[in-house]
Amino acid sequence: MVAREWKCLCPPVHRDGFLAHLAATGVAETSATPGYRGHQILTREVDAMVEVTFVSYWESLAAIEAFAGADIGRAVLYPGDDAYEIVPETVVRHYEVVAATL
Repeated sequence: MVAREWKCLCPPVHRDGFLAHLAATGVAETSATPGYRGHQILTREVDAMVEVTFVSYWESLAAIEAFAGADIGRAVLYPGDDAYEIVPETVVRHYEVVAATL
């Protein structure tokens, strides 16, 4: 299994709105892609901003490519992101999942 990690910074005033937008865009699109295995959304306060981390889990790098395109290291951003004044990372990180429990 492969974990795909993307992050952004979001003003606290837009936190709840952006999380709803993320659910309607990134979460909806990833969860509809064959090979998707689940996700986590994490938040924390960083320098008067909210850091949002979206980790999605995939059966393979090929499944990620079906979602993200040939350059799987490039972030997938969505129309409407700008309304929440996020500062998105434009690259993503991939990790081999060697152990997990929830």
